[in-house]
Amino acid sequence: MKTTLIALAAIIGFAGMAAADPIEGRWRTAPDDNGNTGIIEVVQCGSNFCGTLIQAFDGSGATMESENVGRQIIWDTAPRGGGEYRGRLYSPDRDSTYNSRLYLNGDTMSVCGRLLGIQRCGGDWTRVN
Repeated sequence: MKTTLIALAAIIGFAGMAAADPIEGRWRTAPDDNGNTGIIEVVQCGSNFCGTLIQAFDGSGATMESENVGRQIIWDTAPRGGGEYRGRLYSPDRDSTYNSRLYLNGDTMSVCGRLLGIQRCGGDWTRVN
C-alpha cells in the first residue's frame, strides 16, 4: 500500500511538471540601457502568465539593490502559438509600460514592446536554473 501511494504521488508530480508551459521559469534579462540585468520569474497568473523581478545585477554582474525587485515586469501574457506570447511589459530603465511580444525559442526568449506605434526590442533573455 505504501509503495502504491508513493508511486501515485510521483506520477501526479511528474504530470504537473509535464503540464508546465515553456515560458514558465526563471529568465536572465539582456542588459538594459544602464548595463544592468535581472532575473525574472515567470509563473501562471490565472489564465495568463506574469513575471516578477526577483534579483538585480549591475553591469559587472554583482548583485545590486533595486527598488524594482519584487515588481511585476510582465503580466497579462498569453500564448499565441508558435512560441509567441503577447501581453504587457514594464521596462525599469525607461520607466515605461509596453504592449509586449515575447518569442520563445528553446532557452532563449526575444523580448519586444510597442508603445504609441514604436517598437523597442529589449534583446534576448536566457533561461536560468
